[in-house]
Amino acid sequence: MHKPHSIIPAILLLLSGFLATQSHAQATADTLEDGEKIKKGWSFGALPAVSYDTDLGFKYGGLIDLYHYGDGSYYPGYKHKIYLEWSRTTKGSGINQVFYDSKYLLPGSLRLTADISYLTEQALDFYGFNGYEAIYNSDLEEDESNEYISRMFYRHERKLLRVTADVQGSIIGQRLRWLAGFGHYGNSIAPVDIDKLNEGKDEKDKLPYADGLYERYLDWGVIDDDEADGGQTNFLKFGLIYDTRDNEAAPQKGIWSELLFVAAPGVFGNDENPYGKVAFTHRQYFQLIKKQLVFAYRLGFQGTFAGDPPFYMQPQMISSYAPSTDNDGLGGSKTLRGILRNRVVGDAIAYGNFEFRWKFFKTVIFNQNIYVALNTFLDAGKVMHEHEVDLTKVPVNKRRMYFSPGAESWHASYGAGMRFALNQNFILAIDYGRSFDHRDGVDGFYTGMNYLF
Repeated sequence: MHKPHSIIPAILLLLSGFLATQSHAQATADTLEDGEKIKKGWSFGALPAVSYDTDLGFKYGGLIDLYHYGDGSYYPGYKHKIYLEWSRTTKGSGINQVFYDSKYLLPGSLRLTADISYLTEQALDFYGFNGYEAIYNSDLEEDESNEYISRMFYRHERKLLRVTADVQGSIIGQRLRWLAGFGHYGNSIAPVDIDKLNEGKDEKDKLPYADGLYERYLDWGVIDDDEADGGQTNFLKFGLIYDTRDNEAAPQKGIWSELLFVAAPGVFGNDENPYGKVAFTHRQYFQLIKKQLVFAYRLGFQGTFAGDPPFYMQPQMISSYAPSTDNDGLGGSKTLRGILRNRVVGDAIAYGNFEFRWKFFKTVIFNQNIYVALNTFLDAGKVMHEHEVDLTKVPVNKRRMYFSPGAESWHASYGAGMRFALNQNFILAIDYGRSFDHRDGVDGFYTGMNYLF
């Protein structure tokens, strides 16, 4: 099978970007007790996006993460954060994102978090529903296997317009807060465009024209016709947040818990699939060695309490703060590292992440606070309530090949990673995870931004 050729360039671009593209608007004379410089004014980090994938093509573009620290009294907190990302692949995938966060733009100590993104994915992972009840057979996408169908067998195309805005206000200081928000997701779903991906390839490297899992689900009625090509979802979000973290970007101690509700009623234009979901997430941080070693864990549950969400909204993770471009799950870089992206999709899910984080190197270079950290982790997740699947139209001889009712159990992975941090907030992330079960794939290598939580 043709593997993506992106690991070495990704490491190089992260390290080169971290060392070469730092800037700040003001130098600071003030120093914290441990010698760390207090930041003032604007500071930013930037990274190029350069990689290559046999099927998706050459990726180019970059990201910029800007922070405004004001007069320094907020540090390591910030007054304003702006995250910009623009990237393309030569075969049609792309990221266009503007993310903004501030506790000081709106009057009355209200926090605004907003995101506008347009994401085009030529080959989004799709493994069916209900975890292990949907059989994953890697031979179907291995071009050297006798069972090979296509490298795109577990993929479909998605174009997503995402617009969200959340406001938080104080109930008791900054520890207990309310949240209210609005979101729009415009999903356009289609089979993978094989003609596009085959452009410029040698004959031996071309993808075959064969139905993937998504097309077969359509033929069998597993995915309803009225939601097969995507649709518009408009929702309200509201909830409560309890937060005692000492630093949001990389907490040393404290608790961050939230109870959130999402309502997508028919009156908002969700006539085909109005629904309601609830999400509870608890995160806690323990400082084992002061400013060096932290144990952190996250426990989460997300489920449907009303209606029937369309299949393309089931993987969307609900959070009060999700600065990453990708908020699909469970499985992948932001939920279960080392497990296939979107492998664990159901009507209700539970998950946990457990990490040790060790800052082993810390210095100040040209008035820039820099640290390097290692992390080891264990991730796990499970479908707690099934997404309804109708098998009546599935040929009997195909059911055992693609479905295993009652097989769902815990999915787990383990691994390690590194973090390179500039001024405590611009954090470059490298993670490598391995799954415990081959039904979840083998492993995953990820480069990106920030700690998982």
